[in-house]
Amino acid sequence: MASFMKSTKFVTFIIFSVLLCYDVVQIQASHHVSMHLQTSALSQSPRPLYQPYRTAYHFQPVKNWINGPMVYKGIYHLFYQYNPNGVIWGPPVWGHSTSKDQVNWTPQPLTMKPEMAANLHGSWSGSATILPGNKPAILFTGIINTQNYQVQVLASPKNLSDPYLKEWYLAPQNPVMYPTPQNQLNASSFRDPTTAWMLPDGKWRVLVGSKRGQRGMSLLYRSKDFVNWVLAKHPLYSYKLSGMWECPDFYPVYGSGKKTGAETSEIGSHVKHVMKVSLDLTKHDVYTIGDYDVKKDAYKPDVGYMNDSSLRYDYGKYYASKTFYDDTKKERILLGWVNESSSVKDDTIKGWSGIHTIPRRIWLDKSGKQLIQWPIANIEKLRYNPVKLDGKVIKEGSLLEVSGITAAQADVEISFKIKDLKNVEKFDPSWSNPQLLCSKNGASVKGGLGPFGLLTLASKGLEEYTAVFFRIFKDYDNKFKVLMCSDQSRSSLNPTTDKTTYGTFVDVNPIDEGLSLRVLIDHSVVESFGARGKNVITARVYPILAVFKKAHLYVFNGGKSNVQITGLTAWSMKKAQIA
Repeated sequence: MASFMKSTKFVTFIIFSVLLCYDVVQIQASHHVSMHLQTSALSQSPRPLYQPYRTAYHFQPVKNWINGPMVYKGIYHLFYQYNPNGVIWGPPVWGHSTSKDQVNWTPQPLTMKPEMAANLHGSWSGSATILPGNKPAILFTGIINTQNYQVQVLASPKNLSDPYLKEWYLAPQNPVMYPTPQNQLNASSFRDPTTAWMLPDGKWRVLVGSKRGQRGMSLLYRSKDFVNWVLAKHPLYSYKLSGMWECPDFYPVYGSGKKTGAETSEIGSHVKHVMKVSLDLTKHDVYTIGDYDVKKDAYKPDVGYMNDSSLRYDYGKYYASKTFYDDTKKERILLGWVNESSSVKDDTIKGWSGIHTIPRRIWLDKSGKQLIQWPIANIEKLRYNPVKLDGKVIKEGSLLEVSGITAAQADVEISFKIKDLKNVEKFDPSWSNPQLLCSKNGASVKGGLGPFGLLTLASKGLEEYTAVFFRIFKDYDNKFKVLMCSDQSRSSLNPTTDKTTYGTFVDVNPIDEGLSLRVLIDHSVVESFGARGKNVITARVYPILAVFKKAHLYVFNGGKSNVQITGLTAWSMKKAQIA
């Protein structure tokens, strides 16, 4: 244990997949694009043989840049933006892969290639909807000229009898939505149509992300036939000084903690509605929970704002997410895009850029105040060789290795019981920014009750590790304040890698409920689910030493108080089939 303290300086849609919403300039998620295709010589050659950062069970393409999910006739479809010519950025087409379980994926032909003026300069983000007669339709953003003039484009499958939907065509009426001087829309801030829903009046509704000045907004369009769309007088919702709203999403969720998903068109007093947007200003996905007034076609959030003070799906590296309704399992599924933390030079060397998170089930917490997320059950089919450690007390400054697993490719569930409260620290009300608090109080900073948790992707000598941990405080009302951190500050010896530390406060009583973590580790990604999915943090990390068999996993306690492991199971993970 002393060596640990010395090394770390402890002192102190219907399931038709909905397309994920992604657009990237180099490694930043945005629609502010250059019209000049950037390519790499590597894009024309096989990928390098040595790939320590390539994921084993997170979706990513063989090479180049991605950014983008649906179920149709029992087949899941993942559509994603893809640059076939380079690892950095270029006007995208749509990549397309299919799956029977959302874990193993088979590539299909590229689609949404430039075919008409409406998508001459790229086929960008959009969503899928199932029309009457079980007919899929996709609405996506096209760019028609070098001035970044954005329009919405309608596409349909050529052969409905093909469950793999390999071929698509663009409607001759395109574009079906576009900015004009009459509607006073910003032509370069008009993108990312949502999955459509239908109300009892028989009209479809769809949202398009936009802004007016710095006021972000979700524009509302209506249509009787899914081809001719009319802009509503008022946005469904907007908020001041929030900047451009990218990749909006709008869907119902059941109350009372019911885990069953609601179909996108479901309305009534038994459901609440979630509005999520991707904030272009901060590159964060935020959401609110509220009520949808179908008579006024207006959304009223329970907490009336939409900015970085709003709730987030994920408090780490995560953007441009999208949900869809899986009608075969009656679940709502969330997928998001995780960009790189490596430099453009390193991306070019490895020959690819960008991955997807593991699909997550999503439902409303029984409190009604936030969403719960949990990896889909099928991912557990990759587990093997479980290792268990239960009932152990982790004392002050202790380090316990979890051996017998492939620590670079693992699924870990751990729960803690807190008994010793004598050293709990007082919470300062000025500590309003959990990410900043985690940055100042990383895994190597000794506390009263915490830090305690996991050191993932750790080298043997602890020169490198990514720490996921909790700290517990008490505020002036004698209530507990739980901080969850994902500390990348020592994740890599590579000086050019982004090592941002992330953090969030978790709404949980650690004494009555205990504390739990589930961490999915996959070579260059660490997805951490705190308190049974109340809060999630995703990190991209690129260790130099802690790769393949040289990666280690530890439980640690850097606080003054003992904590007890009430349950720990760690599984090695098989490699998914992702061609």
